[in-house]
Amino acid sequence: MNINPSTGLLKNCKQCPSPNKDARPENTVIDLIVIHSISLPPQQYGGNFIERFFQNTLDKNEHPYFEQIAQMKVSAHALIKRNGEVIQFVPFHERAWHAGESDYCGRKRCNDFSIGIELEGSDCDTFETGQYLQLAQLILSLQKTYPDIKDHITGHSDIAPGRKTDPGPGFDWHKLRQKLNMQTHT
Repeated sequence: MNINPSTGLLKNCKQCPSPNKDARPENTVIDLIVIHSISLPPQQYGGNFIERFFQNTLDKNEHPYFEQIAQMKVSAHALIKRNGEVIQFVPFHERAWHAGESDYCGRKRCNDFSIGIELEGSDCDTFETGQYLQLAQLILSLQKTYPDIKDHITGHSDIAPGRKTDPGPGFDWHKLRQKLNMQTHT
């Protein structure tokens, strides 16, 4: 996986530009990755509902749950679907609207300095091996492009405790570390 540092875009990746983004504050150093999970409708996988949600084209009449969220303006930098497909919504050097009210090690407004990666999944399910492989590859590419990230990788629940629960107990942090180590040594 390669990132074009001037455009902030992943090469050879499906692009679904989201309007839910803006410029980061001037001189911001990108030094955090936030891992999320999402499924639309909840605990249902497949389809293009997530993409449409991040692009503000979700039809609130397609499912009762969508009535609650269709007006929300949110995004992530990238989504890794259950089958391992990676979709990018926001260039990495721009600010995606993924973290909301948040705090990482005493620093507020995590959207300013973080990259948000969504995994298609839910708080109560496990994730697919292919998702971990793609996530590890993406993280390594991001660390190469934005070296201040180092090991600053956290879950949405860690930066917004009490408000968010994703990626949830089904996310295996140990498995991610193993995949990162395997990718580093190949």
